[in-house]
Amino acid sequence: MSKIKIGVIGTGYLGKLHTKLIRDVKNAELIGVYDKDISAAELVADEFKTKAFLDLDNLLDEVDAVIIVAATKAHYELAKVALNKGLHVFVEKPITSEIWEAEEIVKIAEDKNLKLQVGHIERFNSALVSLDKFKLAPMFIQTDRLAPFNPRGADVAVVLDLMIHDIDIILSLVKSDVKHISASGVNVVSDSLDIANARIEFENGAVANVTASRISQKKMRKMRIFQQDAYIGVDFNSGVSEIYRLVSTDDKSLKDFISFGEMGIGENKKAVIYEQPEQKEINALSYEQELFISSILKDETPIVSGKDGLRALKVAEMIIEKIGESKII
Repeated sequence: MSKIKIGVIGTGYLGKLHTKLIRDVKNAELIGVYDKDISAAELVADEFKTKAFLDLDNLLDEVDAVIIVAATKAHYELAKVALNKGLHVFVEKPITSEIWEAEEIVKIAEDKNLKLQVGHIERFNSALVSLDKFKLAPMFIQTDRLAPFNPRGADVAVVLDLMIHDIDIILSLVKSDVKHISASGVNVVSDSLDIANARIEFENGAVANVTASRISQKKMRKMRIFQQDAYIGVDFNSGVSEIYRLVSTDDKSLKDFISFGEMGIGENKKAVIYEQPEQKEINALSYEQELFISSILKDETPIVSGKDGLRALKVAEMIIEKIGESKII
């Protein structure tokens, strides 16, 4: 099986990580890196024993696929150029700055039968991956994604910087269209939104309450999922998930779990059992790279496709719009 030749565009903090990890991904061959800051590209190339390309076209001529880790505002032009050259594209989140840009590159990828994957890395967090064997049918989701201020992401609203991770996960779990969104938020230390909260209502009755802040003293990345007969807690920081389930009091499997007593009234009483799924040792960034390469070789739609990235961006933009409407002028 021939290897997929890869180029990395963008050699900042995350671009450096992509460059480091892609070298060890099965069936991938790192050809080189490009950055408009030539000195930055050369430093990364020297560190990881690869080539720094001075001209983007020269890199694109030598690869089968690219990983785009440039500033969000550059995603559209870079992805468009790469796709039009017949290359598969992995682009970091958010997919683009504007919805029309995302729609255009999604269409180009479809028309040319090319793979377009978006770097919503939290889909591959071990806490979420450990729930693969469980049937998730959320009716209410609460998320809190809080982080200390980091200038690296402050060029966009916190909705696009942090909250979009949870938006993507929620959309992947709730198999229904968005019905209504209400939201509020404020600028505190930057020129764009630093704190935001949104309530997303779905056609099937599910509701998500989503909070994001980038001026928190402590880091928190938690999701709480409530569904029929179950509560699931997901901690993206620790990579651990916990499940509390209601089962019949005469369920034979009760002996296999930690029991927290009973809940309910009369004949409707059920036992509360606790389960912690096995934590999988996963490097999420490396794993999503592996899945990107696999999608190319197997000619399969990436798990986080361009359409997924577009859908998350649309909801994020709706939230930003609602926040704008709610602000007192």
